[in-house]
Amino acid sequence: MALTDLIPSGGVAADVSATSRKQALHALSELAQRTLTVPARPVLDAVTERERLGSTGVGDGVAIPHARTDLVDRVCGVFVRLKHPVDFDSVDGRPADLLFLLLAPEEAGAEHLKALAQVSRLFRRQEIRRALRAAPDADAIWAILSSSVRSDAA
Repeated sequence: MALTDLIPSGGVAADVSATSRKQALHALSELAQRTLTVPARPVLDAVTERERLGSTGVGDGVAIPHARTDLVDRVCGVFVRLKHPVDFDSVDGRPADLLFLLLAPEEAGAEHLKALAQVSRLFRRQEIRRALRAAPDADAIWAILSSSVRSDAA
């Protein structure tokens, strides 16, 4: 599955303002509501509950909040670049500004893990993180995500 198959049209936002992890998760939930047609509050509740189990801040300024929920019928997600990084209790202690929200159906255990691994591999690449931070807008971010998937899959 291509990463861009996970993100619907309009599922990328750039320079979103947030001053805390809670606000960042709220912004992701609102974007999910607009583009995945899921209610924001239950999405926020699901990812907040997952965050209680352990931070989804993976390091290098990246966080991948995720949850399995009956709100979706397929693995899907949205991406937000924050205007200013926020504390995500990341493994390396650095705040996060590149956030990928991943949602999966309750029964999609293996598919959820496969998508999570794919997203994680992509964001481990320093050149991708640099390009995403330098992109002027959401369309440019979408283009980077689209092209990086092709080169990542090769």
